[in-house]
Amino acid sequence: MESPNFTHGPAASNETLVQPSLASSKTEIALPIFMFAGGAIGNLIAIIVLSVSREERKSSAFYTLVRGLAVTDLLGTCLASPLTIANYLDQRVLTYRHVCEFDSFLLLFFGVTGLSIICAMAAERYLAICCPYVYQRWRVDRRFAQRFLFIIYISHIFFCCLPMMGMARSKLQRSGTWCFIDWRTDEPVPAAYSILYGVVSLLLILGTIVLNLAVCGALLLMRQRTVQMPVTRASVRERWRALSSAAETQMIAVLVMTSVVVLACSAPLVVRMFANRFMLKDDHKADLAAIRIASVNPILDPWIYILLRRSLFRRLLSLSRHGSSTRSGSPPSPQENLFYPQLMTDSSVFAQLMCNVNVISQLPAAVKFTPYDAESLCQT
Repeated sequence: MESPNFTHGPAASNETLVQPSLASSKTEIALPIFMFAGGAIGNLIAIIVLSVSREERKSSAFYTLVRGLAVTDLLGTCLASPLTIANYLDQRVLTYRHVCEFDSFLLLFFGVTGLSIICAMAAERYLAICCPYVYQRWRVDRRFAQRFLFIIYISHIFFCCLPMMGMARSKLQRSGTWCFIDWRTDEPVPAAYSILYGVVSLLLILGTIVLNLAVCGALLLMRQRTVQMPVTRASVRERWRALSSAAETQMIAVLVMTSVVVLACSAPLVVRMFANRFMLKDDHKADLAAIRIASVNPILDPWIYILLRRSLFRRLLSLSRHGSSTRSGSPPSPQENLFYPQLMTDSSVFAQLMCNVNVISQLPAAVKFTPYDAESLCQT
């Protein structure tokens, strides 16, 4: 345990760290090893899955950001977890100033970077669905997303290096297993930095929530208008445009699930930053629980990309439709197909339509087309 006036550097003569017994040490070190293996293996699999996906998916801005988030989680796991494991083996590791500052930098950087990428993913979907002309004019594609990821990395590296430049002071926390900025200091500049970091994280969380709600609301409104639209020759193009948005469902599912996981894992640490800044009570157990919850995020994120692949997503949809039709004992009613009531009666027509959806979903928003154009594209 550290004393309240703990300072960095090699362990002082009056500062003795309690070494755990061999049995308890083996029990405690099993958890960080398991989390390290789970995060590294899961993110590697996710990166491979994203890399071998179809070319149109790899070239999209959304999946470029998803791949960037997976790489970020992998780097965070591979850089931060070994320090934690080494500290369990020797509790003097984090007592050295530069090691402690590096550990604090890693937690600061990968925490705010993950929130920024999630917010960027939500903004990309918002522009694609709610502002298609802006999306097209800005040419939001893979290169645009790569440049944006580069800006996020550079700006956040500078922002999280400020404590090393004297803007804040890294401190070994009371559990002796992790370092973070001294969020209870009374010095004006370090206190301002901790508040700034908390405000930036909170704004990214609120921005992600608002953008996700806007995207889901726009999709629900689009679906409602499409259902209520009369089936006429003049409405065919609008029907096809609305039907093409069905290909966006998998992206929205990935976005929503990833946002829920990232925000749920990051929010406790943000709350503890404000609590430690403005509350007198020092609850180091709550701080330790918050950082452990944040450490679970890189383990859960990759399995969302893996389990919500488009192929698996379609299989689940087909199984649910097959199960509902089997239980009813009759062909699906016209209301079950919201866009074309007669489609489900002809399996070949339905298969052709799904092929058209795949083609249409990859076309720019400004391109006008007809069902016959989509059919000819699909046949090629």
